Amino acid sequence: MKNDTIQHLTKSMSNGRQLLYSWFTSMHTRVDILLYRQDEKNIQLEIANLIHDELKRLEQLANFYDDSELSRINNEAAKYPVKVSPELFEILSFCLSAHKRTFGCFDIAIHSDNYDKDTIHAISLSAEDRTIFFSREGVRINLSGCLKGYALERIRNILNNNGQENALINLGNSSVLALGNHPYGEGWKVGFGNGMTSGSGEDEVWLFNECLTTSGNDSEERMHIIDPCNGKLVDGHRQVAVVTNSGMEGEILSTALFVVLIEQREELLKCFSPRWVQYLSVNKNISRGRYTYV
Repeated sequence: MKNDTIQHLTKSMSNGRQLLYSWFTSMHTRVDILLYRQDEKNIQLEIANLIHDELKRLEQLANFYDDSELSRINNEAAKYPVKVSPELFEILSFCLSAHKRTFGCFDIAIHSDNYDKDTIHAISLSAEDRTIFFSREGVRINLSGCLKGYALERIRNILNNNGQENALINLGNSSVLALGNHPYGEGWKVGFGNGMTSGSGEDEVWLFNECLTTSGNDSEERMHIIDPCNGKLVDGHRQVAVVTNSGMEGEILSTALFVVLIEQREELLKCFSPRWVQYLSVNKNISRGRYTYV
């Protein structure tokens, strides 16, 4: 059994404010929370607990691997139309539209049996009765490419609803939300890359009420993103990092940029308008087939 107990440390600042650092495991990753405000630590702990409970709720909604609403859809939607909760229906609709916006580079059907680039068209959503149906056997929806980004937006709502103006939320070092300011300055400086380089030497970025999301391989051995064009895992020790206002848009964009054709990059960036993009690799320049990071 995984240990998802909330652990925390607190520090009283010289200005009378309180800094809370909390961490736990959820959504198959480590979650780190920094909260900074003029309140007692009990209020900050309450907020950390709300975040913990929300992430657990999202696991029950859209986890691909365990029992969830999404896993039940994957098991039943090829047999008959399945009723979908309003929240999951909205997420699925957004993802299907993202498939078009990314020229097919973001594909929630990519883990289906006998996948090809047309598999996603077997997914039918009915807005009238809020159901989903798969027109062929073996279709599987996997929301792992955007769920942490969606979680950041849900966490943002919790922070805003509880008057938490200064916060840094880190989901697995690949999805980060920064609100307000660090205790010792404006914004939040966040590192990324794990030893990789952009060629410009930059491996950190300042965030101002924004999200940083990264997609890619953190080693030569750990490949987990599939190219929808050929159905194969993308190799190479490299990543893409983007800064966007929306965590969910950032997750989708970074995934798409990791596999998109070089000649389509600029058009893709125009569709999403990120504030900042960085391509990283273990070497200053890397070229592997159709993917080139410089």
